[in-house]
Amino acid sequence: MKTFSIKAGEIEKKWVVIDAEGVVLGRLASIIAMRLRGKHKATFTPHMDMGDNVIVVNAEKVQLTGAKRADKIYYRHTGYPGGIKSVTAGKLLEGKFPERVLMKAVQRMMPGGPLTRQQLTHLRIYAGGAHPHEAQQPETLDVRAMNPKNTRSA
Repeated sequence: MKTFSIKAGEIEKKWVVIDAEGVVLGRLASIIAMRLRGKHKATFTPHMDMGDNVIVVNAEKVQLTGAKRADKIYYRHTGYPGGIKSVTAGKLLEGKFPERVLMKAVQRMMPGGPLTRQQLTHLRIYAGGAHPHEAQQPETLDVRAMNPKNTRSA
């Protein structure tokens, strides 16, 4: 029995569009991370970039459970002494770049390294409902229908 390892020429990449409206952030991020790495395929090879291209629309309408909208804090540093800055998830979602919340969640669910950085370039997140990738004929992936826990109930 030999171990199967896929070659670069045999990799088939699809385009997938996901609507994030009303979907819980962590559950959505884990599904996106799995798709970007290619773990949903039977021919998954850990050292190859074999994931799909993922388009996420309505990222500003993603849901957070519990009190995370007010309590979850994102930190960044300006590079100067004492230059640590913080912003809550709610302010980030209501601000100029609401797609950063989902981007950080997906990035933190993937392993670090050069391959992860390459795979993250295949993720395109849009705050609104429109995207410019209609020419690629993306398939729709309904995350809400996968599990009832994926959507936040009132």
